[in-house]
Amino acid sequence: MSSKKTTEEPPQTRQSNGFSRRTFIQGVGVGTGTAGALLTTEAEAAPAGGVVGPGPVPMTLKINGKSRSLEAEPRVTLLDALRNRLDMTGAKKVCDRATCGACTVIVDGQPVYSCTMLAIEAQGREIRTIESMSPNDPVPRNFVKHDAQQCGFCTPGFVMACQSFLENNPNPSQADVEAGLSGNICRCGTYVGLRMAALDAAKEVKGARRG
Repeated sequence: MSSKKTTEEPPQTRQSNGFSRRTFIQGVGVGTGTAGALLTTEAEAAPAGGVVGPGPVPMTLKINGKSRSLEAEPRVTLLDALRNRLDMTGAKKVCDRATCGACTVIVDGQPVYSCTMLAIEAQGREIRTIESMSPNDPVPRNFVKHDAQQCGFCTPGFVMACQSFLENNPNPSQADVEAGLSGNICRCGTYVGLRMAALDAAKEVKGARRG
């Protein structure tokens, strides 16, 4: 997951269809996080003809296979709901601007910046966080093996982004990994270890499937 100071990626880091994870998240994060969130809020949370908020409203989120109930204002993001309402602090609140990827979770099989999605919008979706991962799973284990972390703030987001990437790209090249993980930033610069971890995890998963 290489540095991303501009929104335009070099041609060589784009996926073969010209569509990278950062481009995907920018489109979905902005579109879904604003107009889409309002539509979902009205459709799923409000009674017919009713008004949602501004005070707390009841919500139910399916997180790591379990339903979790909470009350929060409609403006509360999924990240803040996880950390402040449900005491699930694995996803980190770093930039809070959909730039660094430290808050990445998996929603319906896709990596999502949880700081860009409203909690109320996430109702009815399958949410996975870093708490669902075991240290013995291929991705976390290879992160340790290749020393793919230093300060650790970016690590949970990278692990979840890598997990989602490998689920959707089981046989990636190094260029695929660079493009697929480009939505996350490591301020310590451990990109070599991160890429090696992703490639070795892919080999393990592929070998397990054959076995």
